[in-house]
Amino acid sequence: MNATLSAALEQEHHIIDRGIEIFADGALTEVTAEQREALINAVAVLRRHIYLEEEYLFPPLRAAGMVGPVMVMVHEHAQMWPLLDQLDECLTPESAGTAVQLCRELLTQLGSHNWKEERILYPQADDMLSAADRDELTELIATAQVPEGWVCHGAVKGDQPVS
Repeated sequence: MNATLSAALEQEHHIIDRGIEIFADGALTEVTAEQREALINAVAVLRRHIYLEEEYLFPPLRAAGMVGPVMVMVHEHAQMWPLLDQLDECLTPESAGTAVQLCRELLTQLGSHNWKEERILYPQADDMLSAADRDELTELIATAQVPEGWVCHGAVKGDQPVS
C-alpha cells in the first residue's frame, strides 16, 4: 500500500465530517434527498470506522502499552454512539431541526476526538503495527461491513454495558 494507515483513517474522518456538514448546512432551509443521503452515509461510515478501530486497531495498540489513550477513545465512541442512534431516528422532514442539533453536537465531539486520534493514536499505529496489519486494516477501510447488531464497546443499553 502506498498511503499510510493514518492517512486512510484521517481521510475517513474528512468523509464523515463532510457528510454531516452537508446535512446540517442544508437543513437550515429545506433538506434535500441528497443531503439526507449524505448524513445516512456519514453515520454508516462512522459506525464502520468505530468498529474497525475497536476491533482491529485498538487491540494491538493496547498490547503495545497505549492502554490509556485507547480507553479514552473507546469512552468517546460510547458518547457518540447514542447520537448516531438518535440520528437514525431523526431523518424525517419533521425532525430536521432535531437532526441538525444532533449533527452539531456530533461534529463538536468529532472535532476533539479526531484531533486526538490523528495526533496520538494514528502515528503510533503507523510505527507499531506490522506492515501486514497496516495493509489489512487499510483494506478493511474500503471493504468491511459492521456485523449485524454490533455496538461500540463502551455503549450502554438501559443500565448495562453492552458486551
